[in-house]
Amino acid sequence: MVSNVLLLALGVAGLAIAADRFVFGAAQVAARLRVSTVVTGALIIGFGTSAPELVVSTLAALTEGAEGTALAMGNIVGSNVANLTLVLAIPALVFGSVHIEEGVKRQAALSASGVTVFAALLFFVEPSTWWGVVLLILTLVALRVVLWLGDRFGGVPPPDTTEGASPWIRTVTGLVGTVGFAYLVVRSATSIADDLGWTGGFVGFALVAVGTSLPELVTALAAARRGESGLILGNLLGSNLFNGLLVGAAVLLANGATPYDDASGLPGGLLLGMVVVSWIVIVMMRIGRQISRWEGTVLIVTYAGLLGWLAANFAVA
Repeated sequence: MVSNVLLLALGVAGLAIAADRFVFGAAQVAARLRVSTVVTGALIIGFGTSAPELVVSTLAALTEGAEGTALAMGNIVGSNVANLTLVLAIPALVFGSVHIEEGVKRQAALSASGVTVFAALLFFVEPSTWWGVVLLILTLVALRVVLWLGDRFGGVPPPDTTEGASPWIRTVTGLVGTVGFAYLVVRSATSIADDLGWTGGFVGFALVAVGTSLPELVTALAAARRGESGLILGNLLGSNLFNGLLVGAAVLLANGATPYDDASGLPGGLLLGMVVVSWIVIVMMRIGRQISRWEGTVLIVTYAGLLGWLAANFAVA
C-alpha cells in the first residue's frame, strides 16, 4: 500500500511537468500549422490526453474479462464526467474564469453528441464487436467534422514565432511523458482500490477515471496559466469525443460479446448523469462568453454529488 501511494505521488508530479511541456509545444504546433488553438486542442491534445484512457481501458478489457471491461466502461464514463466538471471547473476557480473562444460551442455540441451515442449503446444494446466497428466509423466521421468546423468557425490561428523542429519535439516528448506518468498513476490507484474490495465499475469511475483525467487537468491548468483558453476547451471536448467513440470502440472490439452488466456497478442513472452534464456545459456556453467561478462551483458540486451517490450505493459488490 505504501509503495503504491509513493508511486501515485511520483506519477502526479511527473504529469504536471510533462503536460506543461505538451501544452507549450502544442500551441507552437498550432501556430506552425496555421490552425486555431481550438482545433489543436480537440485533435492533438484531445487525442494525446485520451491516450491513457485508451491504453488502460483496452488492456483491462483484454486481460481481466468482464470485471476488466466493467472497469474500462467506468473509466470512460468517469473520465467524461470528470473532464466537464472537475477539469473544467478547477482552472475557472484558480484563474477566475475560462474564456469561450469562437467555434467552441459547435465543438461542444459534437462532443456531447458522441457522449450521448456511447451512453445509448452502453445502456440499450448487448456488447459486440460490430458495435465497436460502428463507434470506430463514427470516430472517423467526427474527426472530419472537427476539421470542417475548424476551417469555418475555429477562430484566428496564432502567429508563428518559432523556428526549427523544437515545437514538434516538445509536443512529442510532452505527450510521451504525460501518457507514461498517467499510466503509473492509474496502475498505483488500481492496486490501492483492489486492496479495498471495490467493484470494477466504481474503481473505474472514482479512481482510474480521475487518474486518466489528470493529463487533462494539468494540461488545462498549464494552458490557463499561459492564457490559451482555446486549448483548454478544445482539449476537454476533443478528449470526451475520443473517450466516447474511439476508446468505446477499442473496448468493445477487445471485449467482443463478453457480458459486463452484472460486474459493472454502473447504474443507468450514472450514464444519464454523464449525458446531462455534457449538455449542461453547452447551456453554460450559450449563456455567456466564459465559464465563471460560480459556474465552476456548480460543476464541482455536481461531480461530488454523482460520486457520493455512486459510493453510497454501488462501491461494493
